Amino acid sequence: MPHPNPLIACVAVLGAGTMGSRIAAHIANAGLPVILLDIVLPDKPRNFLALSALDALRKAKPAAFYTPDAARLITPGNFEDDLALLKDCDWIIEAVAENLEIKRALIARVAEHRKPGSILTTNTSGLPIASIVEGFPEDLRAHWFGTHFFNPPRYMRLLEIIPTAESSPEAVDTIATFCDKRLGKTVVPSRDTPNFIANRVGTFSMLNAIRLMQEQGLTIEEIDALTGAPLGFPKTGTFRLGDLVGVDVLAHVATNFAAQSARTHDERADVVLPPFITHMLEQKWLGDKTQQGFYKKAGRDEQGRDLRHVLDWQSLDYHPATRPKLAALEQAKPIEHLGTRIAQLLHADPKTDKAAAFYWPFLTELFTYAANRVSASDNEPAATIVEIDAAMKAGFNWELGPFEMMDAAGPRATTYRMLAENRPVSTNVERLLNYPHAITEPGPTWYKDDPTTPSGRQFFDPTTATYKPVPIPEGVSSLATLKKSHGVVKKNSGASLVDFGDGVAAIELHSKMNALGGDIVSFITQTLKPTSEAVANFTSFVITGESNNFSVGANLMQLLLAIQDEEWDDIALMVRGFQNMTQLIKFCPRPVVVAPYGMCLGGGVEISLHAAARQPHAELYMGLVEAGVGLIPGGGGCKEMLLRTIESGTSIRPDARGEGVEIFESLKKNFETIAKATVSTSAAEARTIGFLRPSDAITMNRDRLLTDAKLRAQSLTAAGYTAPSPQLAVPAPGTNALATLKLAVWTLREGQYISAHDAKVANWAAYALCGGNVTPGTPVTEQYLLDLEREAFLSLCGEKKTQERIAFTLKTGKPLRN
Repeated sequence: MPHPNPLIACVAVLGAGTMGSRIAAHIANAGLPVILLDIVLPDKPRNFLALSALDALRKAKPAAFYTPDAARLITPGNFEDDLALLKDCDWIIEAVAENLEIKRALIARVAEHRKPGSILTTNTSGLPIASIVEGFPEDLRAHWFGTHFFNPPRYMRLLEIIPTAESSPEAVDTIATFCDKRLGKTVVPSRDTPNFIANRVGTFSMLNAIRLMQEQGLTIEEIDALTGAPLGFPKTGTFRLGDLVGVDVLAHVATNFAAQSARTHDERADVVLPPFITHMLEQKWLGDKTQQGFYKKAGRDEQGRDLRHVLDWQSLDYHPATRPKLAALEQAKPIEHLGTRIAQLLHADPKTDKAAAFYWPFLTELFTYAANRVSASDNEPAATIVEIDAAMKAGFNWELGPFEMMDAAGPRATTYRMLAENRPVSTNVERLLNYPHAITEPGPTWYKDDPTTPSGRQFFDPTTATYKPVPIPEGVSSLATLKKSHGVVKKNSGASLVDFGDGVAAIELHSKMNALGGDIVSFITQTLKPTSEAVANFTSFVITGESNNFSVGANLMQLLLAIQDEEWDDIALMVRGFQNMTQLIKFCPRPVVVAPYGMCLGGGVEISLHAAARQPHAELYMGLVEAGVGLIPGGGGCKEMLLRTIESGTSIRPDARGEGVEIFESLKKNFETIAKATVSTSAAEARTIGFLRPSDAITMNRDRLLTDAKLRAQSLTAAGYTAPSPQLAVPAPGTNALATLKLAVWTLREGQYISAHDAKVANWAAYALCGGNVTPGTPVTEQYLLDLEREAFLSLCGEKKTQERIAFTLKTGKPLRN
């Protein structure tokens, strides 16, 4: 009988290659000790491979660790000396070479050291899971299954779990729960079939795009434009993604796909690696790691942007990359709703536009292939359509899964056109279309809304020809579902107030990029006023959103237009209005919890700083970046960073030189954060910078952020939350600290490390942070500090170089160092 499942307190990773080491790094990000083991090489130190991997992790770009300190949790070792360490491990992950005999030999040795009941999983994607432990002890087989991570594990959310017939359901559930809550994974069950779900469907899609490119005479640039953002796929498209992951890796996956397709009699065994990629492998054109692949760098332009040449797959020569001009893409570009855009692209006339001619076979063949991967038997990887859609969204970063895309296109219209052209149609699609429906309806879809279910929708199960609730783990919620079940209390173009239930309301930001313009400022101001209906009707609030980023900061376009029209009074009112909003967040009689994620920049940080608490997602890129556009924080950001400075010391009393030495180091750190426009690379780093407090818990799984924020808000209410009062006697650091910071700025300018305008912006930041030209320790009010910020902000708005920076950032998305 299987032993009781352990709590996961210590993990071992066997294999310190790229995948194994990065799995170890992400487990360390979750705060767990990890043992990382590999073989002993001749004439090398015993732990050479594990130590080398650890060194590479510290230097990895993008960063493998949330903070460099997480590396201390990894203990390097080797298979010869350190297998005894496995006796203390609750979970052991095998990630060695894709060779059955190597894996079996290692696991035989592991079996001698693992404790009974510990869980042992494999990261393999090319070998049958059960065959690896055939003949091993019963307890080991009961605690053995597949855990297929995607690279890089920190950033790729998908984890496919592949149980065997003997796997203990309790052991599988233990790892699924741990990976969901502690590692932030979207856990998708898969059957033990070749390439599992995501790689099976994703590799077909990539190789089919290449096949169609050759068949239709398209270029690499055109395929990348077609298979990127217009479909809700990553903007890298097909070939730029190939360069990122490595052409050799792409070739390996493709070769494996072709071999497994032949073995399993896959209906698309014609989708194979083309000869021009074989030539690239021979020439060592392997992508970014060799500086040459489908693309290669060709210097930089005047704005510092990379110039690239692209491969002509027919001549195998390179030429300057150009932006393809495809009429169908230009016509679809203004369509913001992805489903509507996909429908237009798919059903455009293929006779008049080559984009439409590509999309019709590309998407319909994807629909058929994905539908054929769903079966009641173990011959196919997925039991339901939900698993395929979830795997593609989490594993390949598609915004919609193939079945959601087909719903957008219209299953009936799409299928009837396919039948008219004698294209193959999956029997699962036929089962969907045979589902009873009213004659006035457009026909059944794979998904349909159902506000009575926790997930808010049902899916069609072709194996039973019935609709079933889309399963959702407890603790996972979304604003979209809440709006279906509870409704929207009120909204404008930039924000909505959504009833979260249990007395909690969510303020959802939903402007473009969640740029903070007058619509959002007005909405939050009216909602959080002490006399508002919302404050009377709800016990707490959560400010968050469901776009890719929490907020990119203030609406720079609105600001620049006002500057160009010299509407200085209006700009002063805008800044004052923003300050008033952040003050209402801080002093609201109900607790306000901000749940930031993704990019949280400028004004987004200021909203967060003023909240009663923050519940961030682990992947948080947070920074007061106003200096990059020639400004300083004007919505209370400088004030709040000064208050954190004051909190860090026990006294502001000056020493013999007139400096508050107890707080000056903290003040200097916060000044550099603002002047350098420092952005965190994770929520953990945002905490070390000072944007988050030690009491602010971090959510690892993005899907759980909303619920975690709600629970935090409820806990504040239950604890008898009382709003703070405005501080009326903040001891200002004053002139001496200001002089010291200005001297540091002067030194950097003299050394030509910064421009003259950088120096001007930095001096204004120092002015606001020090409380202006006052005697050290002078008591000032929060409003006084806000007035200093507004003075600095308005002064910098009048600078030509600031206006140039704003215009450049709006045009390029990058800062200008003028």
